[in-house]
Amino acid sequence: MKKKMTSILDQHIGKAEDAKNMRGYRSRNQDGKLRGTRNDKRVDTIEKQYGRNFGVRGDMHLGTLLQKLGFESVHALIESDVGK
Repeated sequence: MKKKMTSILDQHIGKAEDAKNMRGYRSRNQDGKLRGTRNDKRVDTIEKQYGRNFGVRGDMHLGTLLQKLGFESVHALIESDVGK
């Protein structure tokens, strides 16, 4: 029987392997929930990631955009038609 080795790096940065149907490793909070997107992430990064154009400067922070447009989360923003 093969035993999967966990690297020391994975142990120290709080990443754990997810369920079989999920790809890769994802960061988690102390309580085990998946970490949310930081509010200081740049909007141009989100635009590239999801193929959107929100019509604002790329160096705007995500938190500012969400507040300006009235969304609670990145998920809600992406599920909407804004920037398509």
